Amino acid sequence: MGKWYDEAVFYHMYPLGMTGAPKVNNEEAIVHRLTGLFPWIAHLKELGVTAVYIGPLFESTSHGYDTRDYKLVDRRLGDNEDFKEFVRLCHESGIRVVVDGVFNHTGREFFAFKDIQQNRERSPYCSWYKGINFGWNTPYNDGFGYEAWRNCFELVNLNYWERAVKDYLFDVIRFWIHEFDIDGIRLDCADCLDFEFMKEMRRVTEQEKEDFWLMGEVIHGDYSRWANDEMLHSVTNYELHKGLYSGHNDHNYFEIAHTIRREFDENGGIYRGRKLYSFVDNHDVDRIASKLNEKRHLIPVYTLLYTLPGIPSIYYGSEWGIEGKKQGANDDPMRPHLDLKDMQDNELTEYIRSLGKLHKENPELSHGRYRELVLTNRQYAFARILENQAVIVAVNNDENQAHISIPLPIEALTCKNAMTGEAITAEGGRIQLDLDACAGICIKIN
Repeated sequence: MGKWYDEAVFYHMYPLGMTGAPKVNNEEAIVHRLTGLFPWIAHLKELGVTAVYIGPLFESTSHGYDTRDYKLVDRRLGDNEDFKEFVRLCHESGIRVVVDGVFNHTGREFFAFKDIQQNRERSPYCSWYKGINFGWNTPYNDGFGYEAWRNCFELVNLNYWERAVKDYLFDVIRFWIHEFDIDGIRLDCADCLDFEFMKEMRRVTEQEKEDFWLMGEVIHGDYSRWANDEMLHSVTNYELHKGLYSGHNDHNYFEIAHTIRREFDENGGIYRGRKLYSFVDNHDVDRIASKLNEKRHLIPVYTLLYTLPGIPSIYYGSEWGIEGKKQGANDDPMRPHLDLKDMQDNELTEYIRSLGKLHKENPELSHGRYRELVLTNRQYAFARILENQAVIVAVNNDENQAHISIPLPIEALTCKNAMTGEAITAEGGRIQLDLDACAGICIKIN
């Protein structure tokens, strides 16, 4: 019905943390840590995951976003052959692979920057970066200045007005498509990138692979400026991310419902028809299990993640409810080393597995129109409607059981619990439900 990415369930891997790689890349040796991720592929398949977003992967100096070499896999993770095998194994399991494209800036050890350090005004790469000024200096005492990303001087901002920069990066993208057979790119700091660069990237990648997916990291603003027919297919839905945890912590489903109504309502939602990338945590924000005041809310939170409009994504380890909070500027607690053999499945893991199955079996959750049905501070029900079928989703953030009366959004011949198959009675055009504390239910009607 749609492209693979429209129906995808993503799994987000931060490989430097996940594999326990050292924080600084100062060893000569290549260490094949990526092979430790191969066993995870079977786990992802069991979860119902259909796509992996993994990164950063480029050879870098520290956290992965300070690129040294765009055509080498970071030696702390392994070599290009290791990643080629990872992609092959994913594809064999029906899982697409999307990588981090760190194109807004390079690290200071990138060849073009090193050439400027060495040759100063004579370097042919002076125009590759923004704000190169030989009358200034930097905290590194380079004897010249430059524009750094958010004044982090280990990250030097590239200049997209320079044609050679675009050509170089498009060559890098073609290399990753041809060499590794990747299926898409997540653009780091997309809200800092030049719009013309992203438009051209869309044309270049579509020529290489018709169903290549481009997704941008965007936090604030009108997401349709980036996610549209000319530029990116999708962007990160930080607006929904915020609502999903605070709407539960404040017992305020109005916040989540208002966000979705504004974004996706069938009558006038501003992003209707677009597929934004939904998540409850990632490598930059605290784990959802650390954010929620009531851990039992993990069940309704994940119910909404999988059933509201958007492309759902699980951050590695959160399927077991692991915790992790930023400590000042230190992101390490959100990016831990995990060994799959040590992880014990629990109620949440099983529930996420059943949500993966639900998502796959019900195209309404990928393509259906959104219609709000019931809304109070503590109970919320909506439908995803596709032709003559619908899935009704109801959630309860109260610590007690709640009764909820839900109007049917379409005429129903049959109603059943979409996860268990158990029949549900509908009378007088409504379903009467007693919803458990901190719970969610999905009802298939046709």
